[in-house]
Amino acid sequence: MSEATATTDHQAIRDWAEARGGHPARVRGTGGSGVLRIDFDPPEDDLEAIPWDEFFEVFDDRRLAFLHQDKTEDGATSRFNKLVNRDTADTG
Repeated sequence: MSEATATTDHQAIRDWAEARGGHPARVRGTGGSGVLRIDFDPPEDDLEAIPWDEFFEVFDDRRLAFLHQDKTEDGATSRFNKLVNRDTADTG
């Protein structure tokens, strides 16, 4: 099984997402700063794009970590990612 890695490094998160055609987004209709996501093409209708600086402001305020996988079990590029609580994530 492929492993997932957690990080709080803004540049590493941005590089990972952009290498896969991803961009920062939030779920429409979730109020306030919303629920954060990384959106990939084609864009999901229930997500709205936001700037990276806004994404990372909310990311840090909520003490999140970015859990991601680089490769799938068969060696293909993975887009698996999840935002988790940084206090319980192993960020190395």
